[in-house]
Amino acid sequence: MHTKSFAENPMFAARQTIEQVEEGHRLAPKFDHDGLISCITTDHASGEVLMLGYMNAEALQKTIETGEAHYWSRSRQMLWHKGATSGLVQKIVEMRVDDDQDAIWIRVNVAGSGASCHVGYRSCFYRRVPVATELSQGSRLIFTEDHKTFDPKEVYGDAENPTIL
Repeated sequence: MHTKSFAENPMFAARQTIEQVEEGHRLAPKFDHDGLISCITTDHASGEVLMLGYMNAEALQKTIETGEAHYWSRSRQMLWHKGATSGLVQKIVEMRVDDDQDAIWIRVNVAGSGASCHVGYRSCFYRRVPVATELSQGSRLIFTEDHKTFDPKEVYGDAENPTIL
């Protein structure tokens, strides 16, 4: 990945003690073995989960500096400014880090139609998995959104679909 490690990044503190990580006042993110940290993105107004993405150190830094969501695309292996192509830019309202600083949560306002899913739905979590007693009605995924907010072909044209089989 094309990124500085957090140790080389003055925006991030080195992880020195559990107390410092859990109770300290400096951001000391814990990136995984691939150099990534997971990021849950929710709609600021409704609280609805829009997507789960990943950030490397550069994406996290750019998100903090610009106030707009940047991610690391695992499928394309590149930095990704959410909405740069579609216009559906995610403006950060609030960013939080969890207790051991290995996950980020951002609350956003989304430009345009408010959608965050490349498939055209508002949320990337547009299907529900039946569990427990619901299984008596079958195991088919249940769509929770009844329409797409935009046509992906109109927005992305011939761009390669990022979903990998």
